[in-house]
Amino acid sequence: MIAAVLLLALVQQPAADTARGRPCTVVIDSVRGKAQQVEVRKRETNVFAGGGVFAHCQGTGSSLSSDSVAWFAGIGRFDMIGQKSPVHIRDTAITLDAQRASYFLRLERLDAQVNVVAVNRKTGSVLRGPNMTYYRAARGVRDTLELYASSRPTIEYRSNPDSGEPYVIVADRVRFKGNDRMWGGGRVTIDRSDIAAQGDSMQLDETGGQALLIGRPRVAGKGARPYTLVGTRIEMELALREVRKVKALGHGAATGADWRLTADTIHLAIEQRKLQQVFAWGDSTRPHAVSTLYTILADSLALDLPNEVLTEARAYRKALATSKKDSTAKADVNWIAGDTIVARWAQVTDSAGPAKTKLRHLQAHGSARSFSHLYNERDSTRGPSMDYSRGQVINIALRGDQIERIVVSGRADGLHLEPAPPPPAKDTTAKRPSAR
Repeated sequence: MIAAVLLLALVQQPAADTARGRPCTVVIDSVRGKAQQVEVRKRETNVFAGGGVFAHCQGTGSSLSSDSVAWFAGIGRFDMIGQKSPVHIRDTAITLDAQRASYFLRLERLDAQVNVVAVNRKTGSVLRGPNMTYYRAARGVRDTLELYASSRPTIEYRSNPDSGEPYVIVADRVRFKGNDRMWGGGRVTIDRSDIAAQGDSMQLDETGGQALLIGRPRVAGKGARPYTLVGTRIEMELALREVRKVKALGHGAATGADWRLTADTIHLAIEQRKLQQVFAWGDSTRPHAVSTLYTILADSLALDLPNEVLTEARAYRKALATSKKDSTAKADVNWIAGDTIVARWAQVTDSAGPAKTKLRHLQAHGSARSFSHLYNERDSTRGPSMDYSRGQVINIALRGDQIERIVVSGRADGLHLEPAPPPPAKDTTAKRPSAR
């Protein structure tokens, strides 16, 4: 008799079937404890039940269970309270556990509070937090599910249940629309074993393969050669959940273990979770790459770093590169300039330690100029000679830490200065007085 009364009380709309979601008509399957009906006014009866209540949405696979329920017919609200055990809701789109939940049937809205755990059944993403509001997709109400949470929920974000390691996202508040779009606001952090990102706000579109961070954004790579990237705005391109490109737009600065690059715009290309290429350009802030031994300045810059090992740098328009023999403050500085500069590094194996990269070749095209210090290994006491060259093309080959040769072509000229020779030795032989 109790189950029949509850069924009549809770039926509040027709069961229209649709591919986008059937509006929920709650049907009580069983009540293990007591139930009570309270007639508020004519044709409006509230129902209360406890001791363990099980229900489902008529004609769907959605189920609900809790220790106690309360049905308020006038406003179409179905409250579920977990005392000994949490409220369990198994919808066609999500599964949900919480201590309390309120289902507003006319709005197809579910509010959950305290120890909320929600799982997207299609993607496998998990949300944990103190509260959540879930808007079901239902015909005549809305065509796409939406989800809101606040008070810094934690999301394990996946594109599908078998996609492997998730991104862990934490924010003051988050919003989901459908299975592939997400927004976060207030101290947003994104973490995975290979990358960490943060900002005041974020936007993620999995289908479009785009993510956006604004408000002091920062992205850091966690690989064997870590790096960080900051800017006014950071965009990320995604493919199969993997970050393929990270872009800093406005006041960009990329920093590695032994280098720093600044520019208006910086793009980092990533493959197999490793940095592979860097592109930079700008007007107000020209690309400027600095390391302990080298600097490069130009209107635009491209660096090749296969598997995070620097092999080549290309600088375009008003390019200038400098190098030093060592990192001391008094080290002689060499430079080369031109419309275009190409620098190439090679990996050198040292038996005393890990492999290192050494600069092996410099080339300047278009109004090329260079200034170099040339050292004589057979005579280190006199200091280096100095060479200034001009031409259409300048090629400089290096061996070890020293310049091996300089080749200038195309209207070549220049100046070469050798160090001053040592002064002649003084004659210390004393003259003896002549005998008389």
